[in-house]
This record gives sequence, C-alpha cells and structure tokens, in this order.
Amino acid sequence: MNQFPEILKIDIGQYIELFIRWLMHNFGGFFHVISFSILWFLLQMQNLLFLMPWWLVLLIIFVVGWKVIDLKSSIIYTFLVFLIGTFGLWDSMMLTLAIVVTSVVISMLLGIPLGILMAYNDTFNALMRPILDSMQTMPSFVYLIPALLLFGMGKVPAVFATMIYAIPPVIRLTDLGIRSVPKEMVEAAHAFGSSNWQTLVKIQLPQALPTIMTGINQTIMMALAMVVIASMIGAKGLGLDVLEAIQHIDIGQGFEAGVSIVFLAIIIDRLSQSVATRFKYPK
Repeated sequence: MNQFPEILKIDIGQYIELFIRWLMHNFGGFFHVISFSILWFLLQMQNLLFLMPWWLVLLIIFVVGWKVIDLKSSIIYTFLVFLIGTFGLWDSMMLTLAIVVTSVVISMLLGIPLGILMAYNDTFNALMRPILDSMQTMPSFVYLIPALLLFGMGKVPAVFATMIYAIPPVIRLTDLGIRSVPKEMVEAAHAFGSSNWQTLVKIQLPQALPTIMTGINQTIMMALAMVVIASMIGAKGLGLDVLEAIQHIDIGQGFEAGVSIVFLAIIIDRLSQSVATRFKYPK
C-alpha cells in the first residue's frame, strides 16, 4: 500500500523517443540543412575571432568599456581578459565566445519574432508560456539528448542545446516590452493612419527596446552558463578545460578555466547591461 501502483505507471519517455526518431526519419534533410547553416555561421565567427591579434581584442574591450561605462571599468575588464591569456586559455576563450555569440544571434533571430507574436496573439501567448516555463526549469542536461540524436556529436548540437536553454528570456521580455507600451500611444498611431506593421516598427519596438535589451543580456548570461555542459557533447573551449580538469582531478587547471569563465561572464554582463541602460536612459 505504501508504493505507487505499477498499473498506473505511464511510460511517456518512450513516446518522446519515438517522436524524436520520427523526426530524424522524416525530416533528416531539414535538420542537415540546419546543421550546415549553424556550423557555417559558427566557423565564420570562429575564424573572425582568431583572425584578430590578441592586442586588438584587448584594445576593442578597452574602447568599448570606456565608451559604454567608464575609463576605470574598461581598464579592469581589459586586465581580466589579459589574465585569461596569461593562463594559456586565449584560444579556449575565443572558441567559447564563438559558441556563445552564435547561440545568442540565433536566439535573437528566433526569440524576438516569437515575443512579438506572443504580444499580438493571446492564444499563442497562452500556448508558449508553459513551453517557456519547461525550457527554463528542465535540467539543462536533458537538452543534450535530443541535440545528440538530431545533430550528432560536435559543435552544432552544443549550439542547439545552448540556444534552447538560453532563448526564453529574450522571448519573454520582448513580449513584456511590447505589452508595456502605453495603449494611448498605439491608439494615437492608429488614429493617424498607421498600419499594424508601422505601429510595431515605429512605436512599439523603439519603446520596448530597453526591455528587449535586458532580455538579450539574460540570454547571453544563460548561454555562458551552458559552456561546461555543452563541452560534454563535443564543444571545445573553456568548458572543455573545466571538464578535463574534473576528469584528471587537476585543481590548478580547473581553477584557471573556472575563473576565466567567471571573468568572461562579468565582462559580458557589465558591457551588455550598460548598453541596455543607455537605451533606457539615453544621454
């Protein structure tokens, strides 16, 4: 009586597995095209990052930090990136940045239109909310399974899993930003003869931009949080250095790779937050 009756057990996992295998069998070509496109963009981003000499990267961080925050912060952030280089992890940092940037760009291209659609369609909004809740609360390791089945091992499934984990904030905050635009402004635009598209582009999106930028900031941070997990399915970078340190119980390597991820997260977070604040409170 203390145990849950076996007769009531529902093995839903087998149906999910059958669905994934059905997708592979019937839409294999479609996923191959997606895989090729993601890999092409990732390699272009990776080549661009490796093309820049280390001193140019430091100079860019210094100038961007100075322009969007202040001189003191830019010096600190430049020094933190310099430290990552002194750890011998410069190439790993570039690989990590390539995966994060690719994941964030895809998340923006998909997330912002979905957020707009949620803001305009209450039925779609009600449908998407539980899906987004599941994406944010489900253990991130679970994303690796369908990613592996659909794309195999390597960088593409790493980007796919990272994107699935990181996309909810930009969708939610795009929806919130557009819904937060005063109705009077929208009604006034319609009264002057603006179409829905013109109202969206000229009124709602500019007004919602600070909120959308905050969503992009959160998406970037969640993408960075996936770098170690993504390394388990073939993504190289700082996450792989952490994983190798765990496997070999190498405290030194683990500390250097771990603190490098922390430095990278702090820098990207502060810079993107400052950009979002400038949109909210323009000088």
